[in-house]
Amino acid sequence: MDERAVSAEDDDEVGEGTYMPRGRSGNLFRAASEKEARNAPLAERMRPLTLDEIAGQKHILGPNTLLREAIETDQVPSIILWGPPGSGKTTLARVIARATKAELVALSAVDSGIKDIRETVAQARDLLDEQRKRTLLFIDEIHRFNKAQQDALLPHVEKGIVTLIGATTENPSFEVNSALLSRCRVFALRPLEEADLRDLMLRAASDAERGLGGDGVRPGEAFLDHVARHSGGDARRALNALEVAAARAKAEKRTELTEKDAEEALQQKTLLYDKSGDAHYDTISAFIKSLRGSDPDAAVYYLVRMLESGEEPRFLLRRMVIFASEDVGNADPRALSVAVDALRAFELVGLPEGVLPMTQAAAFLASCPKSNSTLKAYSSARQAVLEKGALPVPLKLRNAPTPLMKSMGYSGGYKYPHNFEGNYVPEQYLPDELRGSKFYEPSDSGEEARIKERLAALEAQRKK
Repeated sequence: MDERAVSAEDDDEVGEGTYMPRGRSGNLFRAASEKEARNAPLAERMRPLTLDEIAGQKHILGPNTLLREAIETDQVPSIILWGPPGSGKTTLARVIARATKAELVALSAVDSGIKDIRETVAQARDLLDEQRKRTLLFIDEIHRFNKAQQDALLPHVEKGIVTLIGATTENPSFEVNSALLSRCRVFALRPLEEADLRDLMLRAASDAERGLGGDGVRPGEAFLDHVARHSGGDARRALNALEVAAARAKAEKRTELTEKDAEEALQQKTLLYDKSGDAHYDTISAFIKSLRGSDPDAAVYYLVRMLESGEEPRFLLRRMVIFASEDVGNADPRALSVAVDALRAFELVGLPEGVLPMTQAAAFLASCPKSNSTLKAYSSARQAVLEKGALPVPLKLRNAPTPLMKSMGYSGGYKYPHNFEGNYVPEQYLPDELRGSKFYEPSDSGEEARIKERLAALEAQRKK
């Protein structure tokens, strides 16, 4: 074996994976000297060594989950770990190797070629033949591998010579060849919750062996809240902020980290915004009213203000989807598609890039012509339903699947519009008691002006 590939069972000091230049393979368990370990960044020193130390990801690593049972029974298949930065993809690969006592060899998709894949596979085959030991091939940013590189992996993954662990921040459905993807299980990692980040920082602050426990500095509640809220679910970012703040406090001979320390460490100040208080309702109200008032600048301002204050992005996206129907409607039917697409795009890419489709949607919705005809149509129709109850459906509109129902007049006399010129024929569709009622009344705004004109022409034809 390559001397850079050291088995997990021999690794007591877990150091950063080594990515050799020009695609040379490196090992994520390369032993570090005691001095190097001491000088490693806090996020590196606090990397989990076991499944139980991994923060969050209970949906794939909790009790009785498929991946956890596969790890504990040493039956790990080839997998793709899909998740945002800092969610623990590399860490999980290292924990899997340690738990299964497998060889973990890393290739970086940025600078590895087919030659490097072949060399790694040859070494893995030798290890399997000589020691009956499996090799986990960890490929970071696997979405950067081109089709030829992915195809080169395929037969070796299929034969089990290597067990692939690919890591990607991109949707593997689009970025990984279908042939390779079909031979892997995909596990989606989620951004860490604020509670997970708090626990992570508290553990790092109290751990005297790997963390900051010997520094005599402790994070206060305000510090923990601020960093957890503004780290975007990224464990690395939270621990880096803790390390920077602790070093500064230690130099100033202070023992408690404050919100100001968090702001300085993250370079992000706390905004006056309480997600359950008046500021929350005032700001979301200003956002909606700016959209309704066709002011894209104000709409984008309030959107960013809420995002930077820690508001849940999906809450804002849901409000925009509602707004698209309630305040734009058919004045510009594209509004609903834009809002829904923004929600889908956010689910696809997450933070931080997900703020871009959100901003695009907000600016578009504010710029659209406005109409509340959809809301008024629903309200009027609902009032009729509540007041009149379930009125009989006209016989000619009823379904007639049997001869008996046809003999009773069901569907009798119905005029099929496509059999008439212009695909239209005057007909009564409302129940008799509501004949002539108007629920949807298009405005003169945007596309609805043309809808209004067409409906008026049909009405004139009906009267004639």
